[in-house]
Amino acid sequence: MGRRRKKVVRIPKKRLPKFFSCPVCGKETVRVEINQDEGCKAIAQCSSCSLSEEFQIKQAQGTVDVYCMLTDRVYSTLKRTPITKLK
Repeated sequence: MGRRRKKVVRIPKKRLPKFFSCPVCGKETVRVEINQDEGCKAIAQCSSCSLSEEFQIKQAQGTVDVYCMLTDRVYSTLKRTPITKLK
């Protein structure tokens, strides 16, 4: 008699997304391209609403960091409406 074979549980590795959600139109169409040759420049573009920004980055920064810089820049330029008290 032999013993039962153990079931092997494989956990898939998580990967970073290639497309991010756009802070302006809300669709998942923002793509980040990093050019190491041109002095570490990164370009974030939305293919649906034509939002495009260029950033100077450090060599250790990745695509997620560039996307966070894009959302920070977009949300900082939006005008905020003051909250008034209702009576």
